[in-house]
Amino acid sequence: MADRTGGDLVVEALRALGARTVFGIPGQHALGLFDALHRAQQPRLISSRVENNAAFAADGFARRTGQVAPLLVSTGPGALLTLSSLQEARASSVPVLVISSQVPRAGLGGGRHGYLHELPDQQASAAGVVKSTRQPRAASQIPTALRDAWLEAASPPAGPVWVEIPEDVLLGPAELPVLHELPVRVPELAAPPELLVEAVRLLDAASDPVILAGGGVLRAGAGAELRALAEKLRAPVLSTFGGKGAFPWQHPLSGQSWLEDWHSTEFLASADVLLVVGSGLGELSSNYHTFRPQGTLVQIEADAGKVAANHPALGIHADARSALAAFSGAVTARQPDGRAEAAVAELLANIRSRLDGQDLALERRLLADVWAALPDGAPSYWDMTILGYWAWSAWPGRMHSAQGAGGLGYAFPAALGAAAAGGPALAVSGDGGAMYGIAELAAAVQQHLDVTWLIVDDGGYGILREYLGAGTAATELSRPDFVALAESFGVPATRTTAERLRGDLADALAESGPRVVVLPERLTMFAATHPASP
Repeated sequence: MADRTGGDLVVEALRALGARTVFGIPGQHALGLFDALHRAQQPRLISSRVENNAAFAADGFARRTGQVAPLLVSTGPGALLTLSSLQEARASSVPVLVISSQVPRAGLGGGRHGYLHELPDQQASAAGVVKSTRQPRAASQIPTALRDAWLEAASPPAGPVWVEIPEDVLLGPAELPVLHELPVRVPELAAPPELLVEAVRLLDAASDPVILAGGGVLRAGAGAELRALAEKLRAPVLSTFGGKGAFPWQHPLSGQSWLEDWHSTEFLASADVLLVVGSGLGELSSNYHTFRPQGTLVQIEADAGKVAANHPALGIHADARSALAAFSGAVTARQPDGRAEAAVAELLANIRSRLDGQDLALERRLLADVWAALPDGAPSYWDMTILGYWAWSAWPGRMHSAQGAGGLGYAFPAALGAAAAGGPALAVSGDGGAMYGIAELAAAVQQHLDVTWLIVDDGGYGILREYLGAGTAATELSRPDFVALAESFGVPATRTTAERLRGDLADALAESGPRVVVLPERLTMFAATHPASP
């Protein structure tokens, strides 16, 4: 005990909280933390090459496992580099626990002491991005600071929480007993009973109820409750892009997730009661704010700030699982009469007809081939690239993308985090987004992570080219030979074609360790279906 430091306390606390994997990059002020981690050998450290990618890796791990992902970084530049990635975690309700070092206590509060990496107020820099910040200034404050931060990160709405510890506290003595248990119980976010009763009354009285399932359904593990309610109400279910996989894609009541198609927008708007579960009806879920509900809106949302924020609604601040279970147990069961199934079939037929009228065979086939190549249960992570935009609407199962904040470079480092949890993972990027994560090929090799990276090389920022037109300044890009570049890292790489993609991708996913598949192809988006759409 006499030789233990504040860094040891951090590592013991993380183990006591249940962490078996952590992410991060060492730095001068964080050496006490990383030295303790090295001595302990557990949790396992997955180290990246750039801090924003380490944060994306933690994000990918948390989405894959549903667990809080610890992220360890150093002061100043290292800490600040995580913020754009943490913006995504905050927007998408991903539980990341950031543990940053700080300058010694003598240098806190002014930014005038000349310490390397010193900031006037590092907490303030993070405060607008994360749920909250903490700064324990004594070793004895570390266990409760980390316990409370872990609990807050995991509590609905989940999200990143920031803890920063001064260098001298991490290196100084810790005279507390060895930590073995730090019990944490995430409380259930229960709805007021009166609001549930009123929502059930509205649903029972509806002649054409429809459900929109958002990412909150997946985060709450409420897929079974959603299906039970939909089948009891005979209500069609559409999914937001973040809610894909919450409801079976081929179910007769599944209207799928073509939310950028005006047919879907009108279908949702025409419901006499629309139940929105786990979505704030933001820009993407509302077809760029063109959605105008004609009936009554009932909204279940774990983030109080999103309840009725964009449309008047019977807003219920609650966890999706408990609320859906209450609805399913209370609504009156309806006899199947085929009306809802026929409405869904008509919706999907209209969408197919619109797509058939455009020259989109290549894009539709490529996405189907990627789906066919992916092993059952393997997660996929998508960058803000044209094929990723297609996947938002057309991918038949759950997917992970940076749709919350919309930053580039998410897919590959996030997939590395998912692979650290076990099993293969797929990352899909364009050539523009891929350049953000090239350095992480070294991390993938060093840690032998099973990630296949599909890079669609179209010579530019393809989605911006679509929006702004060819020749727009800075959308056309010089880029490396991605196959040769990957091989220089020791990563096997394949240059494929549209015809060979399915087989080449399946072969890469079947191998252990990192693989790169490069598809030189220029893709297009389906046409907008309403004047207000981009």
